Amino acid sequence: MERDRPGAYSGWMTGSSPPLHFIRLQDLTDRQIEDILDLSERMKRGASRAELATHTIGLLFFRGSLRTRTSLVAAVHHLGGHTVNLTAASDFWELEAQDGTIMDGAAPEHIRDAAAVMSKYVSALAIRPKQAGQSWTMDRKDMNIQAWAAHSQVPVINMESCLWHPLQALADLLTLRESLGNLGGNKLAIVWTRSPQPSSPSVVHSILHGALRSGMNVSIAHPPGYELDESVLDAAQTSAAERGVELETGLSMEDAAEGAHVVYARSWHSLETYGNPTLAASQLARAGTWTIDEAVMARGEQAGLMHPMPVRRNLEVTDEVLDGPRSLILAQAENRLHTQKGLLSLLLRP
Repeated sequence: MERDRPGAYSGWMTGSSPPLHFIRLQDLTDRQIEDILDLSERMKRGASRAELATHTIGLLFFRGSLRTRTSLVAAVHHLGGHTVNLTAASDFWELEAQDGTIMDGAAPEHIRDAAAVMSKYVSALAIRPKQAGQSWTMDRKDMNIQAWAAHSQVPVINMESCLWHPLQALADLLTLRESLGNLGGNKLAIVWTRSPQPSSPSVVHSILHGALRSGMNVSIAHPPGYELDESVLDAAQTSAAERGVELETGLSMEDAAEGAHVVYARSWHSLETYGNPTLAASQLARAGTWTIDEAVMARGEQAGLMHPMPVRRNLEVTDEVLDGPRSLILAQAENRLHTQKGLLSLLLRP
């Protein structure tokens, strides 16, 4: 459907006060998500224009990045814009997030001041905040990204916080749509995989929300003790009930993959032992082997394999599956570029 006409992408409230931030997928309406995916498909076919010719985007990284940094910088440049790339420690100092605090510690500047100043220089701020890794109760509050959003006068884009990774979710939804067409009624199996360096559950939280919102049935497999965030799961159960779809949790790999159209592999921290490396190592040892191989994939309906990467080959997923004809991981990674172009174009459209 042709969407590149005056008024085709309405209701974005660009230039609004306060600005529209993208901290989690829930910040967008169903129509806005569809707008992004539609425009991303057109741009992937070569329809990109200099949408950001007058814009500079600030990228602030408090943690490392490969795909997110590269794809977002490329997205801005493809659209004729410019980026300012800053990395914590090497380019700037520690920033305080807590309002009302007496700043007699290591941080010489508050986020409220940094955000106010950066808002004068750039059209949008993309932030990958730090993860303290000491307490899930504290980290799940996402205080740093929330502070940037609270004090910025330009849109703030979350490049992965502890709780959410909305940019990955947009790419995942486009990949699912390309693979399956209409997502309604299809089944997504989210399968925990073993890794000595597990990630926060941000990616899984985001695709869980996006899949249910798209009408997919979702099954989640993980060992005991690796349940997702309780509040996120409660909201997911409510969403599933409202949309009349199924959500199953705590399954084995085989049961989750049964009848699935896509298997989504990802390792994530146990929230029970979060912040305690000794207990976390013991729990990981008890979990045993959780490697997705051809036998697991065979339980699905010609299922595709997704993983947000980086992936530990032959530990999380076997080479045979990753390099096989049903692997979607490269399309998934490529779609980071296109969906970020779609998001930026609409978020900053005059």
